[in-house]
Amino acid sequence: MDLSVLTAISPIDGRYRNQLHHLDYYFSEYALIRFRLMVEIEYFIALSQKKFFPLRATLHKPLREIYLNFTPEKAAEIKTMEKVTNHDVKAVEYYIKKELDVLKLSAVKEWVHFGLTSQDINNTAIPLLWKESLEHEFFPAVANIVIELRKMAQTWKDIPMLARTHGQPASPTKLGKEIMVYVERIEQQVALMHTIPYSCKFGGATGNFNAHVVAYPTVQWVRFANEFCSNRLGLQRQQYTTQIEHYDNFAAHFDGMKRVNNILIDLCRDIWTYISMDYFKQKTKKGEIGSSAMPHKVNPIDFENAEGNLGFANAIFEHLAAKLPISRLQRDLTDSTVLRNVGVPFAHTILAFKSMEKGFGKLLLNERKIREDLDNNWAVVAEALQTVLRRENYPQPYEALKELTRGNDQVTEKSIRQFIDSLKIPATLKRELKSITPWNYTGVNF
Repeated sequence: MDLSVLTAISPIDGRYRNQLHHLDYYFSEYALIRFRLMVEIEYFIALSQKKFFPLRATLHKPLREIYLNFTPEKAAEIKTMEKVTNHDVKAVEYYIKKELDVLKLSAVKEWVHFGLTSQDINNTAIPLLWKESLEHEFFPAVANIVIELRKMAQTWKDIPMLARTHGQPASPTKLGKEIMVYVERIEQQVALMHTIPYSCKFGGATGNFNAHVVAYPTVQWVRFANEFCSNRLGLQRQQYTTQIEHYDNFAAHFDGMKRVNNILIDLCRDIWTYISMDYFKQKTKKGEIGSSAMPHKVNPIDFENAEGNLGFANAIFEHLAAKLPISRLQRDLTDSTVLRNVGVPFAHTILAFKSMEKGFGKLLLNERKIREDLDNNWAVVAEALQTVLRRENYPQPYEALKELTRGNDQVTEKSIRQFIDSLKIPATLKRELKSITPWNYTGVNF
């Protein structure tokens, strides 16, 4: 069968293609070739500017157009060359040399890929596409999630809600504050990710500039490479490498994304639970079906889909972070095939974000149920009562409240008031204790 959304093996390129096709720009074979072209051509121009060979400045623009105007059709041409070379980066080199012939630069085309190994190209191209994907896709998508959470937190900041610790009723909280817990967690992890450098390897076959030095022993190649990677590519060059980069910072990015995803899994499960408790209802859409057998169902599928995709993404991020920093001696090839999959967990992550945003838009607060739960759990004010009594140096207040409430499912407003009336304390203190309710015992007003 020909490849289509119906015959694709991966749902990323099949079922979810219409939501994720824009990620082609960073993670497809076409994208990798385009970034390789960019590195090769910028290196070629940088060599010319250091006077290794003559090149008119007016030719910089048409040279850069080779990668700026690169199309999938031209990528297919390179793939055809690769069938002969059986080497993907060499095919890119030959393509550029062919383009130089068109520009009447045949006399200087051997400066393409001068002194380099394929990993000097891959280990700059892949960090470049990764950098752009984070800056243009991941970080903005996370920011959108945070914006939606902040909106919900503000809307529901004054909604008192029964908290549950160990799954049991606990001191009340505010719904808005509970949402802000996730805002803070996400923002802290994103801030940590922003401190991780986008690093690259650029130093010849085994990281020592062997070929460069034997050809030009007096040139400061380390300084040249540092400036090239930093100023031309916006990457931080690793100073001591084998044939490949260390991937330690890459692994740190994967771990950072995994932590963000874990936080969002936690959020999805909490919202799912609130929906199951009827704290939230969901907007219905005409014609939509929740169950093929039970007509009444409105399932929290958006949060379930998000949780599933975040978990799947994390499983791959886990392997990437664990595998990539490990390589036998100066290099083995396992990193190459693994790196081709970095777009897979990224795509599942973005898909999960989209599902969550869709789910947020369906949520309808059910204040009646939230208030009902508070009304049925007067025992949660026991903490407040015993704390105030401690302040007043009342003897054994904790034990007195424990005797009244622990394991007693008949604690009501009436029984709490009767308990307060039975205490040998001043009337003003009784009034203070009676003013405490499950709805106002919510702590700091964030």
